[in-house]
Amino acid sequence: MNALKVLKIGPAASVQDGGRPGLLDQGVSRGGAADVLALAEGAALLRQDPGLAALEMGGMGGTFEATAPLRIALTGAPMAATLDGAALAWNASHRIEAGQRLDIGPARRGVYGYLHLGGGIDTEPVLGSRSAHVAAGLGRAVAVGDLLPAGPDAPGETGLTLAAEDRFQGGELRIVESFQSALFPPDVRNRFAETEFTRGSRANRMGVEMLSDGEGFAAAGQLNILSEVIVPGDVQMTGDGKPFVLLREAQTTGGYPRIGTVLPCDLPKVAQAQAGASIRFRWVSLEEGLQIQDAYDRALRALPGDCHPLLRDPADIQDLLSYQLVSGAVSALADPFATGGDT
Repeated sequence: MNALKVLKIGPAASVQDGGRPGLLDQGVSRGGAADVLALAEGAALLRQDPGLAALEMGGMGGTFEATAPLRIALTGAPMAATLDGAALAWNASHRIEAGQRLDIGPARRGVYGYLHLGGGIDTEPVLGSRSAHVAAGLGRAVAVGDLLPAGPDAPGETGLTLAAEDRFQGGELRIVESFQSALFPPDVRNRFAETEFTRGSRANRMGVEMLSDGEGFAAAGQLNILSEVIVPGDVQMTGDGKPFVLLREAQTTGGYPRIGTVLPCDLPKVAQAQAGASIRFRWVSLEEGLQIQDAYDRALRALPGDCHPLLRDPADIQDLLSYQLVSGAVSALADPFATGGDT
């Protein structure tokens, strides 16, 4: 079996793909990778389907041993990575031989790093997805001794790299009005957009706390709000008016008021923001939001074209002979129009 054996692993590592859409009526939120951009980047580096599963590592990586030759890619929050002690570039694809050990350390920036296998991680799907959704009782965290099996992988190149979008420092989140926005007076909504928030310490795959100075953000009649459907990106206010941005494993319904919804393309900034990172919200119209999201989706599809060869020292390339080093060599002395003979 082509697989990685888990020798050491951080406490928040799980197999994730695009999640389980369409199950809200059954009480199961979509789940899936916290940073879907990182999934697309890894797929581009390996020239494969972005729907394939990868290993999501929250804050800390692990140690892995290859049972057979594998192609891998590393994306998301930058982490120190070595192969048998030799440093590996992040946001790049690499080849691992049988018996080699891959070590991935803590995140240098951001929160979630991703380890992709050529062919994807081929665990058994549950309800149409390989994603672990612990809150819903689907799957579990990856543990020492587990095997991460690779799916069928067509021969392909490695040694590619990609300039990743920096979404690890917080920044601006674009937000549209939703069902309950009108419950917040205009002055409260304006103040919300003018406030600088910092990412709080209360954060997981369900949501992220936003902290700010001053009073909270209260809705009119918020104690009488009925539970309604919730989607990732909703900004929900607690009883004291503190905002939480809900993420991929958010609950399916809730009764706390929601001031608006962050565009899906900006959610990686929320998931990857480290504690204390500065965050601001900017209101956009629904029409503008749809245009922004459409441009983002087109950019994701174009990622394979943005990959380029990774510059490496040939002395450090362990699989150098697997590359085509010479092609189309001719003799400067030969007659190019002659048939047969030496070239």
